[in-house]
Amino acid sequence: MLPAIVKLCCGISYQHFRSMTGLQQRAVAAIGQEINLMQRGSQITLPNWASHVQWIKANSHTGKPENEGTISTPMTLREEELVYVNQGKEALKKALEILQDKDGWKREILEESGDVVLSKTLPGTGKVFRLEAVLDATPEELYDDLFVKVEEMNQWNPDVKQIKILKHIGQDTMVTHEVSAETAGNLVGQRDFVSVRHCCKQKSCIYLAGAATHLEAFPPQKGFVRAQDGPMCIILQPLGEEKKKCQLTWLLNMDLKGWLPKSIVNQVLPQAQADFTKHLRKRLSARLVPLQH
Repeated sequence: MLPAIVKLCCGISYQHFRSMTGLQQRAVAAIGQEINLMQRGSQITLPNWASHVQWIKANSHTGKPENEGTISTPMTLREEELVYVNQGKEALKKALEILQDKDGWKREILEESGDVVLSKTLPGTGKVFRLEAVLDATPEELYDDLFVKVEEMNQWNPDVKQIKILKHIGQDTMVTHEVSAETAGNLVGQRDFVSVRHCCKQKSCIYLAGAATHLEAFPPQKGFVRAQDGPMCIILQPLGEEKKKCQLTWLLNMDLKGWLPKSIVNQVLPQAQADFTKHLRKRLSARLVPLQH
C-alpha cells in the first residue's frame, strides 16, 4: 500500500493538485500511519527525506488532530485494525451495562482492607464478579501499571506468567497473549488468553475494557487451555478530594473452558480478584519506599 500512497503524494507536487489541500493532508497522514505501522514490524528503514516530514497525529482519546490548524480529519485505520477497536468499544459498552445494573449482586469476599468481591448470575452468561477497592494511587498511575506497562505485570503479580502485546492499534487498543501461572497443586491448570484491550478516558475516569478475540497468526498453543475473557472492564476513578487515592471497580467475566466444575470456577475467580489487589498494593508500596528516604 505504501508505494501507491507515495505516488499519490508525488502527484500532489503538480500545480494542478496544489490547491487540493485536503488531498495533500490525507496523503501525508496516510504515509505517516503506514510508516509507523511498518516501523513497528521492523519491515523498513526510513529514507533520509522522512526526517523532514512532520507527521500528523490524532489525539488518542478524542480522535481529533493534535494540531487543529494542520488537518481537518484524523488519520484512518486499516479495516482489520478497526475490527479490534470496535471489539474493544463493544466490550466496554457491554461491561458498563452490567455494572450499571445494581440489582442482584451478592457478596462473595470481604477483606480486612475493605476490598469486596460481589457476584451475580446473568442469563446465558453465568456468574460474573465485581471487585470494589480503594488504592493509594492516582488513576493515571494505575493506568500506567495496568495498560501501558501490561507486559510487566508478571513482575508483581505471581498469578501471571507472561503477557505479550501481539498487536498495537494506536495508543488505546492492543491485542495481547496472556499465560496464567501454575497454581499450587495445579487444580485449575494453566490457561492462556488472546484478548483485545481497549482504554478510554472521560473527564477524570479511566476505563480499561477487554474481551476475547481471534488472531489468525496466533492459534491455540500446545500445552494450554485457551480460555476466554467475556466483556470485562476496570474503572479507575479519583476518590473525592483524595488526590492520591483511587476507587477501582473491576468486572470479571471469564470462561475458563476445560472440564472444570462450576463450583470450582466460582471459587477461583473471586479469589483471584482479591489476590490481585493484594499484589497491586505491594507494588504500590514498594514504589513509595524510595521516596520516603
